[in-house]
Amino acid sequence: MIEKNESAVEHRQAPTRAGVFVPAVKAPAPLEEPGDVVKRGSDERLAEAVGLAAAIDLDVLAAEVVSVGKARPATLIGSGKVEELKALVETLELELVIIDHPLTPVQQRNLEKELNAKVLDRTGLILEIFGRRARTKEGRLQVELAHLNYQKGRLVRSWTHLERQRGGAGFLGGPGETQIESDRRQLQEKIKRLEKELDAVRRTRTLHRAKRKKAPHPVVALVGYTNAGKSTLFNTMTGADIFAKDLLFATLDPTLRRLRLAHGTEVIFSDTVGFISELPTHLVAAFRATLEEVIETDLVLHVRDMSHPEALAQAGDVRKILKSLDVDPDDSKRVIEVWNKIDLLDETALTHLQTAGQASDSGVKAHLVSALTGEGLEALLADVESRIAGDASSLNIYVPAQRLNLLPWFYDNSTVVRREDHEDGGVSLALTITDQARSDLRQMSEEHSGLRIE
Repeated sequence: MIEKNESAVEHRQAPTRAGVFVPAVKAPAPLEEPGDVVKRGSDERLAEAVGLAAAIDLDVLAAEVVSVGKARPATLIGSGKVEELKALVETLELELVIIDHPLTPVQQRNLEKELNAKVLDRTGLILEIFGRRARTKEGRLQVELAHLNYQKGRLVRSWTHLERQRGGAGFLGGPGETQIESDRRQLQEKIKRLEKELDAVRRTRTLHRAKRKKAPHPVVALVGYTNAGKSTLFNTMTGADIFAKDLLFATLDPTLRRLRLAHGTEVIFSDTVGFISELPTHLVAAFRATLEEVIETDLVLHVRDMSHPEALAQAGDVRKILKSLDVDPDDSKRVIEVWNKIDLLDETALTHLQTAGQASDSGVKAHLVSALTGEGLEALLADVESRIAGDASSLNIYVPAQRLNLLPWFYDNSTVVRREDHEDGGVSLALTITDQARSDLRQMSEEHSGLRIE
C-alpha cells in the first residue's frame, strides 16, 4: 500500500511554470478602420492572455507587455528584448513562454533556441485550451484537425530539453508524443481522414436539422465572447446543468435544450462555443460544422458581458465572426442584444445602460439581464416568444363535453387565465395565446365541431 502511494506522488506533476508576454507592436494605423474594429488596450490584452493561460492551469510567474518598435522577421521582438526575456526565463526557471501574438514557424523556433524554453503563440495556446475542453467525439475531431493544420510547417522535433512525457496530445506534451506527427506525409494523411470524418458529422447535423424543421421547433442560438455568461444564462433559462465557470472557454461543445415558453411555444436553445479576438483561422474552419448551427437558427441572442471594460471591443469581435458566417449582426429582427452581468454594475453604470438599451422604433434595442440572479430573463423570453410565435392576446373559448380530450392542448399551447366548468359538462376558458397558436386553434375549430371561439 505504501509503495502505491509513493508511486502516485511520484507521478503527480507540478503545474508548468510559465511567462505570458504581450507584444505591443507600434504599427502605422490603417487609413480606414472597419466599423466593427475597436482597438484594445495593452493591459486588457495582457489580462486576457493571463486568463487564457489560467484556463489550462499554468503557473504564471511573469506577465508583462513587451514594446516592439518594429516586428522582426526572425524573432518578432528586438534582440534587446529577447535578452531581457532570456534573463527572466533563467531567473524564474520558466518552462513555457507564451507570446500573445501570431508567430511564424521560424520566429517560434528562433525564440525557443534563444530563450531555452518552449514557446507558444496565441493560436497554439487557444488550441491547447480547446484540446483540454473538447468532450464529444465531434469536438475532439475538430480540435485535432485544427492542431494538425497548425502543426504543418512547424518543426516539432526541435525540442530536446523538455523530454518529460505528459498525457494528452497537446503542445505542452513535449517532443516524445509528437515524433510521428512530425512527418508531413503522415500529417497530411491524418488531416484527410479527419476531414472525411467531419464531413460525416456535417451530414448528420444536416439530417438532424431537417428533422427539427419537420417537428417543427424554432432554434435560438446563444453567441458571444468567451466568458460573457452564455452557459450560465443557458442553464438559468433551460434548467440545464452544463459546466459554467468564470473561466475563458469553460465550455466548448454545443448543447441543445428544449424549453416551453410562457404561452406554450416550444423552442430549442443552443449554447455555442465562445468567440475571442483573433480567433485562429484553423479553428474557424474546423468548427464550421458547429457554427453552422448559428447560420440555421431562427433567432440569435448576442450575449455581452457589460461589466467588462472591453465590452465594446468584444462585441466587435463577435460581430466580425457573425458576418463571416453570413449572419447580419445588425438584423434586429433576428439578432437580439442581451446585455448580461448587470448585477456587477454600480447604480450609475446601470442607469446609463438602461438609457442606452431603451426601446427604439423597431423594438427593444437590448435586454439588460443577470444570468446569475435571473433579473430581466422574463422580459427576454417574452420577446423571444413574441418574435417566434407572434404577440400574445386574450381569447375566450368554449369546449363542449364531447371535446374535453382537447383540453391538454390549451394548457400546453397557451396560458389558461381562467376556467369555468358548466353543468352540461362543457368548459369555458379565458386564454392568453400567441398568434401562431391562435392560427392552429382556428384550424382545430374547423376540424372539431362544437369548439366555439367567443
